[in-house]
Amino acid sequence: MNKEKENKNAEISARITEVLQYTGDTRNGFAVKLGYERAQTVYDVINMKSAPSYDFFRRFSISEYSDIIDLKWLLTGEGAMLRTNDVSTSEPLPSINQEYKGAPYYNVDFIGGFEFVSNDQTQLPDYYINYPPYNKPGVMWCNLTGHSMEPEISNGDVIALKEVRSPIEYLPAGEIYGIITDDYRTVKRIRPGVQKGFVRLIPANKSPEFCEQEIPVEMIRRVFAVSDLHQCSCNNPYHIIKKSISPISNPDFSIFLF
Repeated sequence: MNKEKENKNAEISARITEVLQYTGDTRNGFAVKLGYERAQTVYDVINMKSAPSYDFFRRFSISEYSDIIDLKWLLTGEGAMLRTNDVSTSEPLPSINQEYKGAPYYNVDFIGGFEFVSNDQTQLPDYYINYPPYNKPGVMWCNLTGHSMEPEISNGDVIALKEVRSPIEYLPAGEIYGIITDDYRTVKRIRPGVQKGFVRLIPANKSPEFCEQEIPVEMIRRVFAVSDLHQCSCNNPYHIIKKSISPISNPDFSIFLF
């Protein structure tokens, strides 16, 4: 387990402890309410002997705790621990399942193995992300590594992708796209290039190590519209819910969408 994963697990463990302090439940009582026959799983998660699994968060999401504890807060630490009853300002939260509800999630990196799963109709998803704004035909979820699009999309976020067939020069300029060339894959904000027949690949990160590039359109083989669930705002075309759920087959939770 690397340091980043250890830190995430430690943070989740601390938040579980905070829940127990608030509710007055013991670890054994917590395990019983989550439906475990043995409390060892809960002890191991709190003591960071194992990472919380998909099943752990599924059990929490259907337990009585979900009536008062915000699952997004438990997963990411963002927002308040207690759920709000103000439904007028709340948005539907993404949830995960293995029952074909929503769009498929593949635990691969767009920069690495994404094209393999997107081309292979026999490849089964790791699970499904049910989030109504993105439950659309052709949408799929995968991971994104790298820091070039921070703070808009962070290293390790889960992004939603949908392949677009229109030539990239006719797509809305200034939006975020995933592009695939013969040599590399990248996610950047795209604008028309200075030269005719070129596009600019613009990183969000203003650090000097991330510079803008200009490439010929003819290099681009595939284009995907990208979204990340970090900042949910109905007025924002990119509903980014930052770290609201995380890849569970690699159970160091940190999820995020399109």
